[in-house]
Amino acid sequence: MNRCYQIFLNFTIAVGLTIFLSFLLLFSNLFIAASAQEESSLTTEILPQDWLRSAEQKIDTGKHQEAISDLNQAILLQPDSALAYRYLCFAYIQIGDYHNAVTHCNQAIQISPQNSENYLHRGLAHYRLGEHQAAIADNTAAIQLKPFDFRAHYNRGLASSSLGNPIAAIADYNQALSLIPDDKSIFLADIYNDRGLARLELQDLEAASRDFSLAIRLNDNDFRGYYNRGCACQRKGDPVSALHDFTYALRLNPVNAQAYINRGLVRHRLGYHQAALTDLHKAYQCFGHQGDRIAQQSILDLIEKIQQRVRSGNLISTHLYQLLLIFG
Repeated sequence: MNRCYQIFLNFTIAVGLTIFLSFLLLFSNLFIAASAQEESSLTTEILPQDWLRSAEQKIDTGKHQEAISDLNQAILLQPDSALAYRYLCFAYIQIGDYHNAVTHCNQAIQISPQNSENYLHRGLAHYRLGEHQAAIADNTAAIQLKPFDFRAHYNRGLASSSLGNPIAAIADYNQALSLIPDDKSIFLADIYNDRGLARLELQDLEAASRDFSLAIRLNDNDFRGYYNRGCACQRKGDPVSALHDFTYALRLNPVNAQAYINRGLVRHRLGYHQAALTDLHKAYQCFGHQGDRIAQQSILDLIEKIQQRVRSGNLISTHLYQLLLIFG
């Protein structure tokens, strides 16, 4: 019995030792795995440039709010990143938060005052805020740093035009047209349109019409070229051509109240009084959708004047006039 007991005891010790060694090996493996995982997490830590790349991709796909979140993370890790602040400015411009855009571009300029892009972005934000003098100053700074950037000349031209200085605007538009690279030709129609508007303001009607025709040739899906050329034709005393252009503009943009007004006036001049009243009522409806009650009242006054002229010639009855107001 003693010998059996000894054998059993030795066996129990061996089994216990085996179990102990197994647990020791298991904990050792777990410790190694945890250490490896910790080391892996350290090596895959997200760096500022990773947040910047992620933000850039989101800006490219229109996810501007998500991009703003990523850029704030980049700035937490690298507070002196001018690029992150400039991207933030751009993202805020895209969502219409122009005050925040200016604030972040101020930071970018403070960190990197020799980068023309910072001034270009801030100039756009100032322009959208209606701060046209500040926009001109920023674009001038951008031009001084990078004289051959057509965007700065174009944007400065827009600001000058908004301040009622069409001559300065045209000079900048000409510079932009002379500097624009081939891969940016998509902007040509916009520049011609805006130069045409500046020339229209100077009453240079033929030159304005040529610019609008060039804009149409470059982009015939933009209603502005047809609408603007229609205005030039109207001023030149060519109502037939104006009627054609306003009609085409409305095909491309059927909710443009101003185009309905101008086409209505042209139709009235050509003797198409009922069609003119219909156009004016459509303009009234468009202004109603915009919530512009003052414009609606002006349209009603204009309709009343035309209706009085037509009624005096027995061309339209009061009852029909009321139907036009209701149904358009």
